Amino acid sequence: MISGGFKAAWETLAPRFAAREGITLSTVSGPSMGDTPQAIPARLARGEQADVVIMVGSALQKLEEQGKTLPGSRVELADSRIGAVIKKGTKPVSINTEAALRAALLNTRSIAYSDSASGRYVSEHLFRRLGIENQVNEKAHRVDRIPVASVVAKGQYALGFQQVSELLPVPGATFIGELPESVQYTTRFAGAVTATSDEPEKAAALLRYLSSAEVRKVVQATGLHGVEAKQGVRARDTVQ
Repeated sequence: MISGGFKAAWETLAPRFAAREGITLSTVSGPSMGDTPQAIPARLARGEQADVVIMVGSALQKLEEQGKTLPGSRVELADSRIGAVIKKGTKPVSINTEAALRAALLNTRSIAYSDSASGRYVSEHLFRRLGIENQVNEKAHRVDRIPVASVVAKGQYALGFQQVSELLPVPGATFIGELPESVQYTTRFAGAVTATSDEPEKAAALLRYLSSAEVRKVVQATGLHGVEAKQGVRARDTVQ
């Protein structure tokens, strides 16, 4: 089971691993958190089976605390930053400074954000940090389950925010950059073997492969930032 932020890298790397090991991989997608039935914690809670979960690190930690994963099996995979998109063909917008980002948010007709970690940061922290919470709340909308860029590409919303790795693969939307460093939020993605895995050794081998130096360039090409497999999570990686 995998959430959206690491999915673009997964779609390239999973077939390579499967071919090398001579195995078949079956993938189920869902948010790392939230109240939708498709969310990974909800799937596991109702008894859906998985060997590996790849998701936002803070949400994975909750599964670890609930005994849903094998102790010691967690592997750090990548860091993902938040960026923004507009509909392809519309007038370019700058968000490269706090002032530019604030102006873009105030001047746009509508804002979209995800139902996962990046969306929680945008809706609960970013607007307030920029001092514009009251001005933009009514035109800001959460998008459940589907990529934010897909609704921006259709013109449903004018400006969309999500993790960069989830924005880049969507046609019809133009990526306009990451949030300025001063207000950026980094989401750690990590994986673990589930406590009910039928293939724990192969599951662990998969996670070792996804965190290895040989695949780092592929991971980074999807908009993620590489991390060392055992690199600890910083405080900003887990703030919700």
